[in-house]
Amino acid sequence: MKRELSKVYSPQEVEDKWYQYWETNKLFHAEIDHSKKPYTIVIPPPNITGSLTMGHVLNNTLQDIFIRWKKMEGYNACWVPGTDHASIATETKVTASLREQGIDKKKIGREEFLKHCWQWKETYGGIILKQLRKLGVACDWDRLRFTMDDDYYRLVLEAFVHLYKKGYIYRGLRMVNWDPATQSAISDEEVIYQEVNGKLWYFRYPLKDSSDYVVVATTRPETMLGDTAVAVNPDDNRYRHLIGKKIILPIVDREIPIIADSYVDKEFGTGCVKVTPAHDPNDFEISQRHPIDVINIMNPDATLNENVPEEFRGLDRFVARKKVVEKFEELGLLEKVEDYKTNIGYSERGKVPIEPYLSEQWFMKMDELVKPAIKSVEEGKVKFHPERWTKVYFHWMKNIKDWCISRQLWWGHRIPVWYCQNESCKELIVQIDPPDKCPKCGSNNLKQDEDVLDTWASSWLWAHGVFKTKEELEYFYPTDTLVTGPDIIFFWVARMIIAAHEFTNNIPFRDVYFTSIIRDEKGRKMSKSLGNSPDPLDVIEQYGADALRFTIIYLAPLGQDVLFSVDKCEIGRNFANKIWNAGRFLLMNTEQIKVNYKLKYEFLDLTDKWILSRLNSTIKNYTEALKTFRINDASKIIYNFIWSDYCDWYVELVKTRINEEQDETIKSAVLSRAIFIYENILKLLHPIMPFITEEIFQIIYELDSSATEKSKIRTIMTEQFPITDEKWIDEKSEKELELLQELISSIRNIRGEMNVPPSKKCNLHIKSEDRVFEDIVNAYSYYVEKLARVENILIGKNISRPKNSSVSVIKGSEIYIPLEGLIDIDIERERLKKEIERLEKLLEGVNKKLSNENFVSRAPSDVIQKEREKQQNFSEALNKVRNNLKMLEQN
Repeated sequence: MKRELSKVYSPQEVEDKWYQYWETNKLFHAEIDHSKKPYTIVIPPPNITGSLTMGHVLNNTLQDIFIRWKKMEGYNACWVPGTDHASIATETKVTASLREQGIDKKKIGREEFLKHCWQWKETYGGIILKQLRKLGVACDWDRLRFTMDDDYYRLVLEAFVHLYKKGYIYRGLRMVNWDPATQSAISDEEVIYQEVNGKLWYFRYPLKDSSDYVVVATTRPETMLGDTAVAVNPDDNRYRHLIGKKIILPIVDREIPIIADSYVDKEFGTGCVKVTPAHDPNDFEISQRHPIDVINIMNPDATLNENVPEEFRGLDRFVARKKVVEKFEELGLLEKVEDYKTNIGYSERGKVPIEPYLSEQWFMKMDELVKPAIKSVEEGKVKFHPERWTKVYFHWMKNIKDWCISRQLWWGHRIPVWYCQNESCKELIVQIDPPDKCPKCGSNNLKQDEDVLDTWASSWLWAHGVFKTKEELEYFYPTDTLVTGPDIIFFWVARMIIAAHEFTNNIPFRDVYFTSIIRDEKGRKMSKSLGNSPDPLDVIEQYGADALRFTIIYLAPLGQDVLFSVDKCEIGRNFANKIWNAGRFLLMNTEQIKVNYKLKYEFLDLTDKWILSRLNSTIKNYTEALKTFRINDASKIIYNFIWSDYCDWYVELVKTRINEEQDETIKSAVLSRAIFIYENILKLLHPIMPFITEEIFQIIYELDSSATEKSKIRTIMTEQFPITDEKWIDEKSEKELELLQELISSIRNIRGEMNVPPSKKCNLHIKSEDRVFEDIVNAYSYYVEKLARVENILIGKNISRPKNSSVSVIKGSEIYIPLEGLIDIDIERERLKKEIERLEKLLEGVNKKLSNENFVSRAPSDVIQKEREKQQNFSEALNKVRNNLKMLEQN
């Protein structure tokens, strides 16, 4: 193999090549191997309707980091991929697609519609999986699962039957959240509340056989057509005399009672409350305590039904609202209208206001099921990262309500319940396979329940349901780490813990890593509607997958939102280029200098001891960060070591040493050591940036002459992850080299600030009483001379400051650089004065803006922040230039 890297790193030429290599050679695949400890992750299955988002990028990059790291640590790493059938989302998409073709879902019937759903799944369901490959994920594609695979489908039905037989599943008439768009019940967690500016209408309700009336207030006038009572608080003296009397309901002309119920808030509205049991959950509860009617006035699509006066039948609820208000005005019964802010629940999928709706549904009792799931988190068997999510978890679990698990859809796991159609029998049969006949009366006239299960009532089995055999379940389960968004802590995480205890008598996973929310630079959540959500494939095309992966991890502290913009991927791209250029330098030198890894610990000087110490400290801190789920910290630890310690300093020191050294054996030791450390860097970085590390590793692998038996399938993926060697951690060497670094940096800063041309060498005078510092400078003066462009060095405790010199101080030692002959002092003085004038004007302009109350109160926060940053930068620059001028004028 050619021992060189191209001048420029091109991700497009590297990434697809290596992903194909990994996949072809089954490097992601895991089988049961009792000689290794398993490490398992199950992917949060993306919807088959989905495509890759920045949220997926963050989530799957994190999972990939854990899998690749553990594989390199010697674990049998298994990452199970899959997709979710997504009942509501898929049915909505397929229905819309058929409508565009002029096909009515209801006319073609259930079986034909399901054929279209499967066809849609085959065409579009794998798109997101192909996109994930572009990101570089090490999923075991041989284990790909789908929540409606035959065996998984059966597992879902088995769970239903099991819980029904235990008495945890029941059918009942209950108030549910109804989505008129999908015409299905949805859970409380699928309702998104938004504050809206609404109205509060005050209606007069006439008393029977009286000219008097009561006034009720409502935010939903159309529901009054279903009123069956007016309620007052029994302790409200204003209305106590009216309890038991009758109201003549306007428009409907129905007689309804005035009842007393302690639920009524005397302070809200007038203290009189209209009661609509079929369309308000609190009113329904009132109806359970009083003998009043329950009248449903709505069709499933939220139009009004036959239980309202004829002129309102078929009207949309919001059209009916307007007409009811007009009627009350006509009748002289509209008391007043007030502006009113209220929280309206919207369907997460249907995007329309939900309707409280009385409906017969299947429910799951949760109060007993949650107990083991609460205990396992309390005992620390399942840990959350960040830990604060445990409080949120406990609050929900300890206040849990019964779960409405039925959905009025066709695509999904059909509820395994059959009803005997024999009028004299009406037996209900609950079993996995379709019954041949009724077990009670023998009739074969059976009808299956039309509803399907809530999608979450299938994916709650995911952690154990993805494994097909008992042996696999015993080996790979419980899984180790779940990486997911905090927005589905109730939908999925909590329910998986519940299901695991019920069906496996175990925990589903040991750790849950809750990802950050990706926002744009203005702090807005990314969404297609706002146009602020970049297509990750476009970002990968522009910057490369490694750059995107590194950037998003680098920007994502545990538990904090990520402010992302595409141009921030420059961080990752620049980092990749830095790594590439370092590798290119090392490999170029292998053409002239022999690499011999046996010499890697020979001929050590201070710089070598320092870098070996820094390497082992980095391995230690980096590994600890990974272990404690501080992935953002890990990215910064490795970034700082590679960019600063290795590339900016050690590579430059190595260049100097190779150029100055005459002994070929020492040269070989220096280069071999640098490459050995670089190889460790590649291994450390591989979980985060898999493509570039594999590309360079493959070339460096060839340099190791000691590896006589080289595997046909070689990959960095199966290399041992670096382990800390404590004996090389040397704080003394680190501190000593830091002094050398500070000295070189100070000289470079002075040269830059005083406009010294790079071609000119300077002299260096150091006044120091620190013997250690003096010894270091004397011993390694050639590094200072080469890296800081220094001609002569004078150091001692009796050194005086030369005329026309620039000054810096390092740990009590004074650094002088004589400027005579390096720059024209007078010209430099004038240049600095002009620069001071320029900066003063810029600073004055920013100060005026920020002292303008009108600007500060009206400008967006990000604009104000940028102005404050400018203010700080201008101020710091001005102080520097003033100090430099002051030094020149003191001479």
